[in-house]
Amino acid sequence: MAKTENHGLRKWLSYLPPTQWLPDYRASYLPSDLVAGVTLAAYAIPVSLAYATLAGLQPQVGIYGYLLGGLGYALFGSSRQLAVGPTSAISLMIASTIASMAGDDALHYAQIASLAAFTVAGLALISWALRLSVLVKLISDSILVGFKTGAGLTIAMTQLPSLFGVAGGGHNFFERLVLLLGQLGETNPIVLAVGLLAIVAIVAGDRMFPGRPVALVVVCVAIIAATLLGLPAMGVPITGAIPSGLPSLHGPALRLSDVEGIVPLAGGVLLLAYIEGVSAARSFAAKHGYALDPRQEFLGIGAANLFAALGQGYPVAGGLSQSAVNDKAGARSPLALVFTSITLAICLLFLTGLLENLPKAVLAAVVLTAVAGLVNFPELRRMSQVSRVDFYAATIALVGVLLLGILQGILLAALASIIMLLIRASHPHVAFLGRIPGTHDYSDIGLHPENEPLERAIVFRPESNLIYVNADTVLQAVLDRIEAEKVSDLKLVVCDLSASPLLDLAGSGMLRKLHAELAMRNIPLRVVGAHGRARDLLRADNLEEKLGGVEGRSLDELLRAFGGGIRGAGSSAQTQH
Repeated sequence: MAKTENHGLRKWLSYLPPTQWLPDYRASYLPSDLVAGVTLAAYAIPVSLAYATLAGLQPQVGIYGYLLGGLGYALFGSSRQLAVGPTSAISLMIASTIASMAGDDALHYAQIASLAAFTVAGLALISWALRLSVLVKLISDSILVGFKTGAGLTIAMTQLPSLFGVAGGGHNFFERLVLLLGQLGETNPIVLAVGLLAIVAIVAGDRMFPGRPVALVVVCVAIIAATLLGLPAMGVPITGAIPSGLPSLHGPALRLSDVEGIVPLAGGVLLLAYIEGVSAARSFAAKHGYALDPRQEFLGIGAANLFAALGQGYPVAGGLSQSAVNDKAGARSPLALVFTSITLAICLLFLTGLLENLPKAVLAAVVLTAVAGLVNFPELRRMSQVSRVDFYAATIALVGVLLLGILQGILLAALASIIMLLIRASHPHVAFLGRIPGTHDYSDIGLHPENEPLERAIVFRPESNLIYVNADTVLQAVLDRIEAEKVSDLKLVVCDLSASPLLDLAGSGMLRKLHAELAMRNIPLRVVGAHGRARDLLRADNLEEKLGGVEGRSLDELLRAFGGGIRGAGSSAQTQH
């Protein structure tokens, strides 16, 4: 009984990652985690202020996301370097979606944003319980490239009006572009100069001092300059007063039924957060040689969003850029996130007054430099040269984000991924085999024209699982080949299932139809290379006798048994390629 209880306790503790890495934690790691935590906080302050503004929320709400979200992830996340906080894509998704839900009510807007984080936490828990970590595979790398490029361009277009000191507007990339071009005559030269100087300083600083909190230094210099030069009086927009103190913790002010569309929004956020977070976390886990648990990441994301929501924050996620800062600064464990939260808490308690004169053009510069890495036209160009299919998929995601927005773009990207998988699966390559000269080996005669064609036999090999989405395509390819060959004395057709580990009823039904078609011509159909489960299904579907048995035998043995010169001349090993 005690043994059973101990096993159950260990199982539940396995869902709390600190119980796994804390026993191996060394005192020598502490300085590294402390430095990484302070460095990440220095990175997070300007970025979180900018992203919260991008989301249409008060600037301090972004800091709440890093402070509380990091604590939640440190407790339940399985990555030791992943940094969690507001991201550019999620911030824009929140802004573009919630604006229509809240109207002009700022309080209601903030409450919906917080409810979205609560909902993400709930959906993450459900996804963990249902083991939906397969979500990470819904979007291919090529589609992610197109999505990120579209997101980067869209986010940049939302920030350019602040850079030029104009009103901006519009609902998608192209509307914003047209409006911006029409407003360029109203550009505030002082605002533009401040923004451009900030961009140049950040870019130059990142090149000269990689891994250092350059953006924070630029923000501090901008505040000092704005105060000394009296930039607010010259019409330069500033952040204004930021409330000091820690966020108060409480549950959601709204119910799910109060906000139509909150679940689709949270679902899109979770999909984006999970894909981006797990992708980044896997790269750091591989670098440092430890195992990442993709399913546990649902609990990490869920806890991060729950903690952020309790502090009236909006949805957060793990991101590659902030995690790279955390890793380069020496983070050895999630304790770095705890030190980040402590540093941010100190800033909220004592330093918010210093941020009052921060020009909004500088925040726009922070966002623009942060999202520049998302735009990857060279990779799109490479795809167009290497793989048209991947290029088209990336283009669909790119155009979807530019036209429809971040949320609809990510959902369209997921749908495009599924459709592409089905299209690829429905049109598998069907190899027709020929004999390698001088051997008893057989390979695709289409790829190796030098192979000897089989004189009175056709051997085909579907190079994918033989299932409902492609069974008819494979059948038609074989029938077309039989008609094209015009072999008057065809003695045998063989299906090589060695490249088809999975067979369903539609696959066996295809073989049944082919057998019936060939039987009318007195041509036998045989199967070789069937895997264990495929053999079991063929037997259960009463096809074993029709196919002359489904037990393992080599193709050369089968062709030798039929004889009649269908193999041609030659000798050597009896293997299939």
